[in-house]
Amino acid sequence: MAFALASRKASSSVVCAAAKKATKAPKVASKGIEFYGPDRVKWLGPYSAGSTPEYLTGEFPGDYGWDTSGLSADPATFQRYRELELIHARWALLGALGIVTPELLAKNGVSFGEPVWFKAGAQIFQEGGLNYLGNPSLIHAQSIIATLAFQVIVMGLAEGYRVNGGPAGEGLDPLYPGEAFDPLGLADDPDSFAELKVKEIKNGRLAMFSCFGFFVQAIVTGKGPIENLTEHLADPASQNAFSFATKFTPQ
Repeated sequence: MAFALASRKASSSVVCAAAKKATKAPKVASKGIEFYGPDRVKWLGPYSAGSTPEYLTGEFPGDYGWDTSGLSADPATFQRYRELELIHARWALLGALGIVTPELLAKNGVSFGEPVWFKAGAQIFQEGGLNYLGNPSLIHAQSIIATLAFQVIVMGLAEGYRVNGGPAGEGLDPLYPGEAFDPLGLADDPDSFAELKVKEIKNGRLAMFSCFGFFVQAIVTGKGPIENLTEHLADPASQNAFSFATKFTPQ
């Protein structure tokens, strides 16, 4: 009888363990893996067969197999272009945010001397200088020379640290240094890190196009992007690109 009870208990334990194993949620692979390797998403989708150069293997984030000009055929040139693209993408992300944020805040009651991005810098030449976010207790810039010197020094130190390493870490990856540059630990999980790299370069490329659009828009309309958008939404028929198509027509 004791043997029967022991056998019944053992079989129950096996059944419970099997049930738990069956109901345990399977580990979901990172979506970032879809953007690497030979089977990654490519620029022509299902029609990309034969259009991807052999040297674009999907090793790096943002590689969709498109290089019709052969700019990445040389490995050293490819490495340099990757660095330039990523650094410009990060600056464009910050720039796009900095372009639209002051206008949005100004339209929602925050006081600015000049919220339009291409006019804001000129405030440093006026009497009293330029107050960051309209608040003199934050940054009160009065000298363009001092501002430029400060930017050169600070940016030079930051770039030197990024490229050569520094007190917080030696021999760091110049593009993804991590350590002190990753206080939130976003790169701790390799799969998540691989996916974040793809998201960064995709959003960065979009931001570069956005900044270029803001530049052209400023030249053509003489207004900020938020004001242009507001006018277009209010009257789409007359406030659009076609209404400015003849602005630079020779007379």
